[in-house]
Amino acid sequence: MQIAIASGKGGTGKTTLSVALAQAWNGPVQLLDCDVEAPNASIFLSLENSSEQTVSVPIPVVDSSRCTGCGKCAAVCEFNALAVAGKSVLVFEELCHSCGGCTRICPAQAITEQPRGIGKIRTGQFGTIRLAEGRLDIGRAMAPPLIRAVKKSADPALPILIDCPPGTSCPMITAMKGSDFAILVTEPTPFGLHDLVLAVETVRLLAIPFGVIINRSDSGDARVVEYCEKEKIRLLLQIPESRKIAEAYSRGETLLSAEPALKTPLQEIIRSIR
Repeated sequence: MQIAIASGKGGTGKTTLSVALAQAWNGPVQLLDCDVEAPNASIFLSLENSSEQTVSVPIPVVDSSRCTGCGKCAAVCEFNALAVAGKSVLVFEELCHSCGGCTRICPAQAITEQPRGIGKIRTGQFGTIRLAEGRLDIGRAMAPPLIRAVKKSADPALPILIDCPPGTSCPMITAMKGSDFAILVTEPTPFGLHDLVLAVETVRLLAIPFGVIINRSDSGDARVVEYCEKEKIRLLLQIPESRKIAEAYSRGETLLSAEPALKTPLQEIIRSIR
């Protein structure tokens, strides 16, 4: 089973809830932190036996002595990662999607590929929780290849919780794809509702069953609840605003350490999803 925890915007408590769900799980579980531009699940989990590996993607390298300047490589690239200037080919690594099309189409076989590091995956154990955290290198623009690598590192025999990147762009979709269920975390504010609508539309396009959790539920208005009722969206849980939770979060402590009573409703959500 694979459950994705996502949000239309940042700051809704998505990671806090992901860690709490992992702690509430009855038995071994994997937590994949796929918010690779700002991973912070490990702040709440003191990992043991941690290890790290580098993730690379293939980038084209042009042999100028063999290149004829025919331009076929630039023509086949949908992302404008190559440009021909006379008999020279310029490679813009930041735009390359590592599809390999240029190496296959080059009639002079002047293009090869070399690995370029884009980030790292850190894995470790915290009790029954196995955490795999992706961290994108500074200056790297594309998160999806690292997200796919984090997901590939998981053991398919164990249940998986995925902490998705916020928003509804390619990184979020890459993280969520293939999930059996999605939990959308939002807050009862105009921005929260606006971005929840976008997230709902995205999950529906992916045809993934989903439900909504409202965090800080008593700090805004009722528009999110009304929207869920209108759209017949299952409201899984409402978590009231709590100073105790905020203080625990600021100390790097988990949601369940501040509010142990939330463990029962979270376990009920897990059972209902199963």
